[in-house]
Amino acid sequence: MNILFCGDENVCQGISLAVLSLCRHTKDRLDIYILTANIAEHKAIPGKYADRLTEALRDKGRGDTVKVIDITEIFDTYTPIANMSTRFTPMCMLRLFADMVDEIPDRILYLDTDVMCRGDFSELYDMPLDGIEIAGAPDRYGKWFFGNILRHNYLNSGVLMMNMELIRSSGLFERCRIRCRDEKMFMPDQTSLNKLAVKRKISSRYNCQGRIRRRTVFKHFTTFFRFIPIFKAITIKPWDTDRLHNELHIYEFDDIIDEYQRSVLV
Repeated sequence: MNILFCGDENVCQGISLAVLSLCRHTKDRLDIYILTANIAEHKAIPGKYADRLTEALRDKGRGDTVKVIDITEIFDTYTPIANMSTRFTPMCMLRLFADMVDEIPDRILYLDTDVMCRGDFSELYDMPLDGIEIAGAPDRYGKWFFGNILRHNYLNSGVLMMNMELIRSSGLFERCRIRCRDEKMFMPDQTSLNKLAVKRKISSRYNCQGRIRRRTVFKHFTTFFRFIPIFKAITIKPWDTDRLHNELHIYEFDDIIDEYQRSVLV
C-alpha cells in the first residue's frame, strides 16, 4: 500500500502516530512517501527522520519503506503567490506537486498528518479508480456552503485516494497549482481540487471529522466549531493528549501514543 504525507518538520509527530495507527490495521507492506520543502519559515523534514521511522517499523517486525522527498526546487516553479499569506500554510499545497515527483506511484492514499486509523482500510485502498482522479469524503462544514448542497459533493482533502496515472495525464494538479498561484481562495488546494477534479464521493467513515462512530475507519482531527455558550473554533490534535481526554473524551489512541513515546522516534 502506497501512503503519502506532506509537511514540514513540525508534523513529524503526527506522521509517526498516523503510521503507527495504520500498522495496527493492515499486515500489508506500507510504502510511505513524505513530501517536504523549505518555504519561508517552514523547515523541511530531514532525511534522517525516514531512517528513524523505518527503524521503528522494523522493530515491529515489518518491512515497510519510508522516503522523505524534498521538493523545494519544484515548489519554486509554481509558488502559490496569491495564497502564501492565507491562514492555510503553503505546506497544505505540497500534495499538488506529487505529479512532478517520479517516485510517487500510480495509486496512492494521501493522508493529512492529523488523521488516525482505527479500522481496516483495504476496501478504500483497493476501490476502482477507472476514470476517477480523486476519491474523498464530504467536508463536514464545506458541504453546506460549497458544491451542491443536495449532493454534498464538496470533498474534504484530508483523506484522498489518488489516481496519479490519470492525474498526470490529465494535468489536474498542474491546473490546481496555476489556480493557487493566480487566484486567492479560501482553503486554496482543497477548493481547487473540488473545482477541477473528476472526483468520487466516498463514505464519511473514511474521513470522520466529527464524533467517532462504530464503523469509523479514519478519524480526522480537523478544526471544529462550538456555538454554545459562545461561537468558538476549536483545534485538538491526536498528540494533545490532555485535551483529547478532557475535551473530546477520546482514549482509544492512548496505546499508540504510548508506543510512539517508547520508540526511537521521540
